[in-house]
Amino acid sequence: MLSACSVNVVPNQNEASSTDAATTPAQWSDRTTQQLRKAIDARAAHGLDHVDFGATSGKDGDPTAQALRFAGALARGASDPAKLYDVYTVPRPAPDLKAGLAAALRAGDLTAWLDSLAPHDANYAKLSSAYLELRRRPAAPVADIAVTGKAIEPNATDPRLLVIARELVVLDYLGADAAQGDRYGPAMVDAVRRMQADYGMKPDGIIGSEALAILNMSDVDRARAIAVAMERLRWLERTPAATRIDVNIAAARLTYWRDGKIADSRKVIVGEPDTETPQLGSPIFRLVANPTWTVPRSIQEKDIAKKGAGYLKANNMVWKNGWIVQQPGPKNSLGLVKFDMQNDHAIYLHDTPAKTLFAMVQRQRSHGCVRVDDALGFAELLAKDGGVLDQWHQARATGKETFVKLPRQIPVRMLYQTVLFDDAGEPIVRNDPYGWDDRVGAALGFKAGKALRVQTGAADVGP
Repeated sequence: MLSACSVNVVPNQNEASSTDAATTPAQWSDRTTQQLRKAIDARAAHGLDHVDFGATSGKDGDPTAQALRFAGALARGASDPAKLYDVYTVPRPAPDLKAGLAAALRAGDLTAWLDSLAPHDANYAKLSSAYLELRRRPAAPVADIAVTGKAIEPNATDPRLLVIARELVVLDYLGADAAQGDRYGPAMVDAVRRMQADYGMKPDGIIGSEALAILNMSDVDRARAIAVAMERLRWLERTPAATRIDVNIAAARLTYWRDGKIADSRKVIVGEPDTETPQLGSPIFRLVANPTWTVPRSIQEKDIAKKGAGYLKANNMVWKNGWIVQQPGPKNSLGLVKFDMQNDHAIYLHDTPAKTLFAMVQRQRSHGCVRVDDALGFAELLAKDGGVLDQWHQARATGKETFVKLPRQIPVRMLYQTVLFDDAGEPIVRNDPYGWDDRVGAALGFKAGKALRVQTGAADVGP
């Protein structure tokens, strides 16, 4: 049995009596000690069963430290994304856990307090159910698709193709209507070739061991990805802004929320694996019509330095004060609209003249900024919602770089989510293009997963 111990919270004599009551030291009882033990024992519901929160029995146990650590994992995550990644500025929850624990101990109800800390949305609940179901299965990392040593050639028949087709649909390479039968037909061959190209393989359409390594996902892999997805949800504020823009970097997709409901969703192009788009919380504060683009030194030195005056002229670029500046126009790498954001990393949303990239499955192909499909249509939508549509039309008509300030800034969260939800609301595990699940999984106590990163190569010099 854990020894009784008081919460180390000192009342502030200058605060109101209600605050004094909330922070008065409280004693552990057998009841609350048992509640803590039971909650920690059931931590698999949060994908935290590989995390050690310390002994929950024995005379030397420290229930206060254990409770605060477990509560912190539920409320904010068991890991710190700011330490896992070079850049992470998405707002996180900041509850007063010491005060919450003190109140729970006084009430003699630790269970209700702990239950209140984790996310309560439907997606988190479905992730939890899926994780527990996978955990109940035999714990062997057996892949669904047998690697027999025999490659599958186009037009062949093979019983493995039924499962292969399912995985190609999940990864978005194959339409659901084409995933039928055990014959390796043209539609599936084309899907495999595109997948092979995205992962740096020879795109020959032959399903050998390399292709199966991407398609094969064991229950162990799925469980790890789902636990990581729950952790990422715990990093997020429980009540985000009702009107906001969420960019899923892993899926290369943008969702615009208006008053708590999805108003728009569209494809985006994000940073390639060597110039990743960071996980930022940063608002859009203005629209820029007919933007100019000052080429960053890194792109200038890597992609433009060896090109001559003819290249600059053909791309409407000029030298200004020691920088290469691309003038407004249809060839501008920012396209015809830029969505200006407030951050220290020069990351923003924008249009692009490279429209064909939106047809690709793996859309990690920029130098870090986010290119928006039909960006002019999206700007029109934001301008209309912001009540500045007339000003926006006037700005576009000038043909020159013109700024239109939004009356209300729109928060943007750039997130990385490798588990999505199908039309029935069930979680499906997608690919991990940056390999960013590994560090989160390790922080949760999982063994390393498959290190299969997308290999794209930037298609142009744009940001």
